[in-house]
Amino acid sequence: MAKTKATETQPQGVDLEAMRRAASDASSFLRLLANEDRLLLLCQLTEGERCVSDLEQLLDIRQPTLSQQLGVLREQGLVSTRREGKNIFYRLADAKVESTLAHLYEIFCKA
Repeated sequence: MAKTKATETQPQGVDLEAMRRAASDASSFLRLLANEDRLLLLCQLTEGERCVSDLEQLLDIRQPTLSQQLGVLREQGLVSTRREGKNIFYRLADAKVESTLAHLYEIFCKA
């Protein structure tokens, strides 16, 4: 069987399709973190569950923007919610978010 150019240059044991899927997943995840407001929201949520009004006050993000960005994070499964009366509480829902933010903290925030 003749080798194709792709298999000649590909190291043995490397699953290129799996690498492409992982790269696509990582790229999508990083795009979610690339928005400053979303990043600030996620950083606050690493400290624990917060209600929307607390996040608005802590981060000085206007309510429409806050709702939009929390909606994006919820749709993508990075945060989850619970309702208590009129309040909606948000918390991290994906372990890779907390791990990634811990690394970002070490690189950018630690003095």
